[in-house]
Amino acid sequence: MSSLPAVLRPWAMQLSLFPEDLALSLGPHVARLAAAIGALRPRGETDGGEPQGYEGLTRRGPYERLLLTEWLYALESPDEFIRRAAFGEHAFLKPAFKQPQGSRRSVVLLDAGPDQLGAPRIAHLALLVVLQRRAEAAGAEFAWGVLQSSPDRGPFSAITAGTVQSWLAARSITPVTGEHVSRWREALALGSAPEDCWLVGSSRLARLPEAAGLSRVEVEERMAPGARALCVSVRRVARAPASVALELPPPEECVRLLREPFTARAATPVRLSNATRIQAFFFSADGTRLILIRADGSVAAQPIPHSPRSTVPKPRRFQPPADHRLVAVGWRRNGGLLVLTRDEKVLWIHGGVRGIGGSRPRGIPYLGYEGLLPDAPPPNRLPGLATSVLEDDRERVLARDSEGRLFVVSQQGPALLASRVSAFAEVRRKPAFVMTPTEGSSVEGMWLGLLEDNHQRHLPLGTGEDEAYFGHTASLGHADAGLLALRQRPGTWQVLVAHGHVRFDVRPEYRVVGVADSSQALEEPGLVLLASDRRTFMLQTPSRMQLLTRAAENVAHAAVSHGLPVLAWLTVKGELVVWSLQQGMALYRAAPEEAA
Repeated sequence: MSSLPAVLRPWAMQLSLFPEDLALSLGPHVARLAAAIGALRPRGETDGGEPQGYEGLTRRGPYERLLLTEWLYALESPDEFIRRAAFGEHAFLKPAFKQPQGSRRSVVLLDAGPDQLGAPRIAHLALLVVLQRRAEAAGAEFAWGVLQSSPDRGPFSAITAGTVQSWLAARSITPVTGEHVSRWREALALGSAPEDCWLVGSSRLARLPEAAGLSRVEVEERMAPGARALCVSVRRVARAPASVALELPPPEECVRLLREPFTARAATPVRLSNATRIQAFFFSADGTRLILIRADGSVAAQPIPHSPRSTVPKPRRFQPPADHRLVAVGWRRNGGLLVLTRDEKVLWIHGGVRGIGGSRPRGIPYLGYEGLLPDAPPPNRLPGLATSVLEDDRERVLARDSEGRLFVVSQQGPALLASRVSAFAEVRRKPAFVMTPTEGSSVEGMWLGLLEDNHQRHLPLGTGEDEAYFGHTASLGHADAGLLALRQRPGTWQVLVAHGHVRFDVRPEYRVVGVADSSQALEEPGLVLLASDRRTFMLQTPSRMQLLTRAAENVAHAAVSHGLPVLAWLTVKGELVVWSLQQGMALYRAAPEEAA
């Protein structure tokens, strides 16, 4: 990292693992801890070893190793020879010794228990950088591990992205005990007085008899109003302790260091011209793409990057004919943008649907199908969502229009499936929708509709109103509906999970924009909320309310994907942001070009 200040150059190789901004935040902690710990002195000539020739020159030594050119002074200029001897300027050959470096090592064992969760782990990360570089400088083997983990897996031998991620994931609710220390001492054969072994954790370590003979680094978070600092005490065996106070980086950088330390701060914004400015968006039926409605009337399907460092794929784009109006847009099951448009009398299907016109757009006249075809929305409404399903080597188009009606369109003809559909998505590769019966119907409440093998299956969901959201989850969720949030009445929601449902009471100042897995150790479902300031996003779970992120401007529209753990929002100024709920950072940004 050429941009690192000179004081951090010794740790440039270790810090190069991190993005530049995080390396600069962690670097001052590394420098201060290195000064407190000190160097691991390399073995010198006094340690013995087998002679192995010479390795240079020195100003001291016996005269049988005096350099031959110095003897020349004794013959040609005796006075100069005596002067050089008096002032210590003679040059001697320096012998080299073969040292048993393989038997020398530096060991670090970290406490990942509740005493060290949160900010203290930032000091742990800086210590790993310091101690690995310290071992390399002395030619010693480096090994490190987590006290709560099993020694059978063996220690780590280097600091890499993979080993650090394993350490971050190894946090435990079990405090460190003497048994943990004993198991590691036995597994690593540390003996009663190892040369260089460090325990990193809280002051609790000093009370463990099994920690005798080991150096310690005690990390405590300063408990004072407004304080954001760590107190680190370095206690080396047979040496005076040293203390260091470390000011914590800004909260956003602390979160990145503890969640995704190898990911860049934010995605590079994609600049959009006035013609390509995004006016609206929604997620595709499978939840893995953004369907963008642009100012010039075109439609684009944008794949979502997996991280801010990923190359942003180019979107698939379609420009409807000038005299056509958008009816519904989406992504086909077999890939490809699917667009439904209409002119005065015909519904057109664009996208190469199998069995419906091939690669050419297929036109279905409205005459003769009155009420059985989706219609174009009014000027102030968004188009509907479309997808396709394969059945018996035939492809059928499913479209929910702006009025909430769900249609199926195939080469056999169109059909109306449901009239009041509040949510529509692909769940476990099957089309699913939430519907409310029309007034005067013999059934009541909300129902889940599933399309399976040329037939529909309906499951009762209980009482509710016309608002529902499908969500993404890795382990939670209903067997048929996945993670599904339903509004029962104003301020009261329920989320379907694998066994039953979870009730939520939402305060009036928040608006529900989706549902997601909390992605925490508790594995709770949560509602994604937008606060009344139209900028702050919160996640409400049964156990707590936590801040997700804040938008830079007022949010015009927001949605949560049911196919990926991401949240997306569009601001009133036209900036589109895709936010990772797991990584806690932006994966994609698209903003209008700034005016000259």
